[in-house]
Amino acid sequence: MTGGKRVLLIIGGGIAAYKSLDLIRRLRERGVKVKVVMTAAAQQFITPLAAGALTAEKVYTDLFDREAEQDVGHIRLARDTDLIIVAPATADLMAKMAQGLAGDLATTVLLATNRPVLVAPAMNPAMWAHPATQRNVATLKADGIAFIGPESGEMAESGEAGLGRMAEPLAIAERALALLEAGSTLPARPLAGKHVVITSGPTHEPIDPVRYIANRSSGKQGHAIAAAAAEAGARVTLISGPVTLPDPAGVTVIPVETAKEMLAAVEAALPADVAIMAAAVADWRVAQEGSEKIKKDGSGQPPALALVENPDILSTVGHLAGNRPRLVVGFAAETQNLIANAQGKLQRKAADWIVANDVSPATGVMGGDANTVRIVTHDGIEDWPTLGKTEVARRLVARIAAALETAEG
Repeated sequence: MTGGKRVLLIIGGGIAAYKSLDLIRRLRERGVKVKVVMTAAAQQFITPLAAGALTAEKVYTDLFDREAEQDVGHIRLARDTDLIIVAPATADLMAKMAQGLAGDLATTVLLATNRPVLVAPAMNPAMWAHPATQRNVATLKADGIAFIGPESGEMAESGEAGLGRMAEPLAIAERALALLEAGSTLPARPLAGKHVVITSGPTHEPIDPVRYIANRSSGKQGHAIAAAAAEAGARVTLISGPVTLPDPAGVTVIPVETAKEMLAAVEAALPADVAIMAAAVADWRVAQEGSEKIKKDGSGQPPALALVENPDILSTVGHLAGNRPRLVVGFAAETQNLIANAQGKLQRKAADWIVANDVSPATGVMGGDANTVRIVTHDGIEDWPTLGKTEVARRLVARIAAALETAEG
């Protein structure tokens, strides 16, 4: 029950601030008491009067408010709550949080709190993708800050489209309620004591010393899943093909190049409670790798390359007898007949779930920051909305934790 629970909502400066008024309404409809802190920039978009009318509470804006600070008001605000939500969380505000700055009321409260914090980023897609922002996000996650979003869509202020829209108020409210009902500090650690093995990225299958067969996988989804599983308390072994991504915090990373190396690393990492085979493994390799660079011979004809099939890692793990993980999750990256192909893979490879996604060039999934997935199981199909790959990872890990808990219960 959330009756009597208290949320401190910190509203950052950005056009998405107008959504925070709806978030207040959503929370209050669910019996949550809301107090609001607004940054100076937030007040350029919405007024304290509007927020106060919806909360029926004083809205706090000034670190040096003589009346509020008679009893060290910023400390009281930081502690007299069950959860702090930052929405919208701008790039500037997250940078200050990551650096531990405390130059205004909002950042001082965030630095002084010992309560869980849920952040809903909102900014231009280029700002979200900037390495500085991503470093700050990684720092905040390592510090135990929970995130929801951002989501993909059109930006209200610029007309640009991409990953950066603030999560919808209803989704933020529902996440907040789940955290309040859990009654625990963030992040929740439902996979504590579990071992999760994850594959990520492409494989490179050498043709000769300078050429190889590969695909467009960036590894972003697999790495995001590894980070989410680690945040959920799991011991994570991430077996990664060649990528240009930083290693997720708190994760054991085993770099590999080929499908055969990836299979050997997976087998060596077992036993595990969960196997998530997110890598885009090359289906084929050349039968005989050239020891020297293959040169044109002047005939105008390409060299004959005999291909052989690579080992099927998902099928190998799915069909294990004595060492099979309790939950085996595969990925189906398809350009046509998405569900039919995913259902066929589910059966042939003895997987428990298949995460199916359309990777046609028009979707931008391969190498992009957003994903639209469908979870195919023996019980049916779940359609998920288009989400950032980090949020897909968080939801998938939460669903995995719930499935393990049900199985153990």
